[in-house]
Amino acid sequence: MGKVKPAMDVITMGRSSIDLYSQSIGADFVDIKGFDAFVGGSPLNIAVGCSRLGLNTALLTAVGTDKVGDFILNFLTNEQVNVEFIPKLSHARSSAVLLGIQPPDKFPLVFYRDNCADSQLTIDHVDQAQIENFKILEISGTALNVEPSRSAVLYALEKAIKNDVDVILDLDFRADQWSDVRSFGITTRSILPRVTIAIGTEEEVLATILDSEEQINISDQQISAPTISGNLDQAIQRILALGVKILVVKNGSEGVTIHQLNKEPEKVPGFPVEVLNVLGAGDAFASGFIYGYLEGWDMYKSCRMGNASGAQVVLQPGCANFMPTLEESLLFIQAKGGF
Repeated sequence: MGKVKPAMDVITMGRSSIDLYSQSIGADFVDIKGFDAFVGGSPLNIAVGCSRLGLNTALLTAVGTDKVGDFILNFLTNEQVNVEFIPKLSHARSSAVLLGIQPPDKFPLVFYRDNCADSQLTIDHVDQAQIENFKILEISGTALNVEPSRSAVLYALEKAIKNDVDVILDLDFRADQWSDVRSFGITTRSILPRVTIAIGTEEEVLATILDSEEQINISDQQISAPTISGNLDQAIQRILALGVKILVVKNGSEGVTIHQLNKEPEKVPGFPVEVLNVLGAGDAFASGFIYGYLEGWDMYKSCRMGNASGAQVVLQPGCANFMPTLEESLLFIQAKGGF
């Protein structure tokens, strides 16, 4: 008998938080008058995006035994994301992020992640999640920054490979989450040979081969969008040489570029829109891309689907709460000239 087809589509693994987005659009952070309460964390955002597109989706994260954890779980349940594998931990807190919105190019972030619950994921939690029942395991780079979540991710990778589950890595570089920013690259490079598809911004690609802390410059506390010096083409080739099958580099409003070893790069244009808030656009891209990938679409069409999800989310003052449905995305793409 052949292998039984997995029952679930995708499980995402890593960060989850309550995200407090500025209500004072355009105001300097010190002048913000109030915040809207949403949810966030790259894996959570991607899980919600996938669920809204109709995929059977689960999230492997952790929350505290607190009202913030209840808030996160309630939102996910309403979004039909499977929360069966999200433990509530009494010894840790659900994490939080405060976000400013100053279009077109200032989006400061303040993370509250001391003793955060999602970093307390363990090998036992991974066993309970039954990775073998999914077609895709999506992991976040930030989950590699500390123990025990680092070992949990490494174990999840082993389980995925053993059971022929595709692995998608969102590089998800957040400089302030690493005691030494060079550790991000060292740790990420160690897992890339086991990754099917890696996705990241140009800055995250450069961070993956970072040699010196002096290469990074963060202005206006834009933790998710640092300026990093380096040779992008060389960084891409070094990553591909490690064995990752496909590297998708996000180029902002220009779309993405698909890279494979010994093949010419393939550019996939984005959908031009007037940006309100870039935060979460990359997670929206990942959800749209995963949908196309699981539908058996080619890489170009899958990336166009991802670009469409990202373009819709940048029009909104939040991320997970504004992920598009399949119908919304297809109508958006049609209105913009099609795939």
